[in-house]
Amino acid sequence: MTNDAKSVSGAYEAGLKGAAETVAEFHEEQNALKKLQHWLHQTPSAVPMIVLVVSVIVFGLLADNFFKAATLSTILQQIAIVGILGCAQTIVILTAGIDLSVGAIAVFSSVLMGQMTFRYGIPAPAAIAIGLALGTAMGALNGFLIARLKLPPFIVTLGTWQILLASNFIYSANETIRSSDIAEKAPALQFWGYSIEPGGVKVLYAVFLMIALVAIMAYVLRHTAWGRHVYATGDDPAAAELAGVPTKKVLIQVYALAGLFCAIAGWVMIGRFGSVSPTASTGQLGNIQSITAVVIGGISLFGGRGSIVGMFFGALIVGVFEMGLRLVGTDPQWTFFLIGVLIIFAVTVDQWIRKVAS
Repeated sequence: MTNDAKSVSGAYEAGLKGAAETVAEFHEEQNALKKLQHWLHQTPSAVPMIVLVVSVIVFGLLADNFFKAATLSTILQQIAIVGILGCAQTIVILTAGIDLSVGAIAVFSSVLMGQMTFRYGIPAPAAIAIGLALGTAMGALNGFLIARLKLPPFIVTLGTWQILLASNFIYSANETIRSSDIAEKAPALQFWGYSIEPGGVKVLYAVFLMIALVAIMAYVLRHTAWGRHVYATGDDPAAAELAGVPTKKVLIQVYALAGLFCAIAGWVMIGRFGSVSPTASTGQLGNIQSITAVVIGGISLFGGRGSIVGMFFGALIVGVFEMGLRLVGTDPQWTFFLIGVLIIFAVTVDQWIRKVAS
């Protein structure tokens, strides 16, 4: 190194001795609205919980009988089937998918359980197990078509919804198995319709089943590797694959598990209604009801964000509105009107919250 270069280098180092060592930092001012937005992004079940609490307080003030234990028990009984179907819909929507066949799988599974018992003489417990397995297979078929053949979830499940409903009517020949016959020959089919009466208040076993499924899935989704894979698949499937998540396998597993939940809902239907009917309204409305609970529950239709506890709150909100408006004596059509408003409100809030991540 020449003397000139050494002198330049020395001068440069001498100049650095008094320089500041801190790195430039950029601070975004956090106002109250921004903090609220971040909190809601981190706690997706907060909005439906707030709406639920406000709804309960309002209807409690408007209707004298609303806070009675029997009323609250009835609400839980009414949402038991929707809550279980909501568990199925939740895990599907968390992967940025949708399942329009949940109601059809539930009804067809219940018909299979009943027909296998009464047409083929299979013991009820075995028929139930077969019905649960076939419901799982129906869901797995949806997952295979979506994951392996790359077909859109909306189109696939719209198609299987119609195929399964048609198969349900063809296989059953539109035959309804009466409640009295089931109670006499296959009471296991009606198990979830049995109840206990603590303090004289009737509570169906189905209510405990729904709460147990919500609690189990809340733990699985938040505290297991599989649950994190579900969220990752819905948030950014390409990035998830690069991180080693088997997204195709996860999708098939999610839809298969959703099919199992639907079959369980079908078994609950038999206990809830007493009979096995291929024309049960759940076949046509179950998908809409479950999606409603999910959306009002703050689960993003774009996938990767939400909580199954929020879905439970969403189902409760619908139940509270239906019961509250009935007790107040309002036209039942207002229920649909207000639920429609809540759906639009929930999607609007979701879009606003998602801006935090963008």
